[in-house]
Amino acid sequence: MGKGRLEAFSDGVIAIIITIMVLELKVPHGADWAALTELLPVFGSYVLSFVYVGIFWNNHHHMLHASSVVNGRVLWANLHLLFWLSLLPFATGWMGENEFAPLPVALYGAMLVMCAAAYTLLEKSLIACNPRDAVLGVAVGKEFKGIASVVLYLLAIPAAFLHVWISFTLYAAVALLWFMPDRRIEARFTS
Repeated sequence: MGKGRLEAFSDGVIAIIITIMVLELKVPHGADWAALTELLPVFGSYVLSFVYVGIFWNNHHHMLHASSVVNGRVLWANLHLLFWLSLLPFATGWMGENEFAPLPVALYGAMLVMCAAAYTLLEKSLIACNPRDAVLGVAVGKEFKGIASVVLYLLAIPAAFLHVWISFTLYAAVALLWFMPDRRIEARFTS
């Protein structure tokens, strides 16, 4: 079956996720810098989550572009990824509203672990349903960035109970690692 509806549906869900996150940014009750300063934790968690959703969307786009077909397993794997991504606004809001308290920061890391696992499942499902010589199957090899991301997320979860800024730094490091799209796929389209 074609992949157009899957791409359109996924893009729509991701747009809604970003919309929900931005709606958590409440207008301050004051017209001075102090009113804005109170919003910094909420804004900081929003920026981090916006970057993460953008990274997942960007890599999702590249992965589907490199695929020629999808099947029922891919549809369910995609829904699984969208489920975990759809919980990011909750984790983002909880973390920001509680000024990066340990439990919300740890939960944020758990959500990112689940998003990464779901993305990997979708990637494997797409590779399995496309021809062996398809761009995606050829391009995806060793998963250094994927494995490193999960390891850093897993380290960040208990680190939140030591000092939340360790966790936040690890989350930011993973985001920087993925900020550029997966070059393995892009390189196959240009060669």
